[in-house]
Amino acid sequence: FKKGLEYYHNNFVGTVILLEAMRKHNCKTMVFSSSCTVYGMPDKTPITEDTPLAAISPYGRTKLFQEDMFRDLGASDPEFRILLLRYFNPVGAHPSGDLGEHPVGIPNNLMPYIQQVALGQRPFLSVFGDDYPTPDGTAIRDCIHVMDLAEGHVAAVGKVLANPDLGCKAINLGTGKGSSVLEMVDAFEKASGQKVAIEMKPRRAGDSTAVWAATETAEKELGWKTKLDIHDMCKHQWQWATKYPQGYETPM
Repeated sequence: FKKGLEYYHNNFVGTVILLEAMRKHNCKTMVFSSSCTVYGMPDKTPITEDTPLAAISPYGRTKLFQEDMFRDLGASDPEFRILLLRYFNPVGAHPSGDLGEHPVGIPNNLMPYIQQVALGQRPFLSVFGDDYPTPDGTAIRDCIHVMDLAEGHVAAVGKVLANPDLGCKAINLGTGKGSSVLEMVDAFEKASGQKVAIEMKPRRAGDSTAVWAATETAEKELGWKTKLDIHDMCKHQWQWATKYPQGYETPM
């Protein structure tokens, strides 16, 4: 919520500029990186593409605005073919350890934060809520390996190029399974051999109890499904972390 204006400028204004450039060059094909945040706090899981769209955060609303712009284009011009890929929670790094995520400042996502605690760069991981109605009391999310996500994109490009009458369609990209915060911590400890200190804190407003994707549409439309699990995600993240603990600024 603190970076609402930045999200509006980058996602909303930037998309308008992009669409103007596409119109100028008669480009009518798009694979768009959307987000499961467009669903807000859904009442039930798994989340299908027909789940009501009810974004609650500035970031989620900008993603929904972007989707609406693409849907309007698809409705106004049958030559447009657009796939809206709704990512769930991208996690991990390239298996080589040479490509990964290095956030500037405090990480917004769980995995980089766990990584920094394991490296000794932060004293502990704050876990927001241990009283959710889940097996271990912590929130559950659908984490998808970035390599699986990349393969999903390749499949989506093929789908768009091969279907001139596609219109505008949304597809979830997730594993179809949820992992709790404590399950992710445990998997990372096993992958790294390091203890990840945690500190329990109250729930945050707006956090859902459990979110994971229905994957049938992706499997049917793209011929794609995930191959890697949370243990692969943590293993590859740790390979990146130990190779580049300060990102690409790490002295070689």
